[in-house]
Amino acid sequence: MTKKILLVVALIIVMFSLVGCQTVQGIGEDVTWVGEKGAEILDQ
Repeated sequence: MTKKILLVVALIIVMFSLVGCQTVQGIGEDVTWVGEKGAEILDQ
C-alpha cells in the first residue's frame, strides 16, 4: 500500500514538472499541493 502511495506521489510530481512550472514559486506551490494531497490520502 505504501509503495502505491509513493508511486502516485512521484508520478504527480513528474507530471507537474513536465507540465511546466516556469518559476521557483510555481514549483513550490506544486510541491505544497502534492504534500497536502499525500497527507489527505494517509489520513483516510
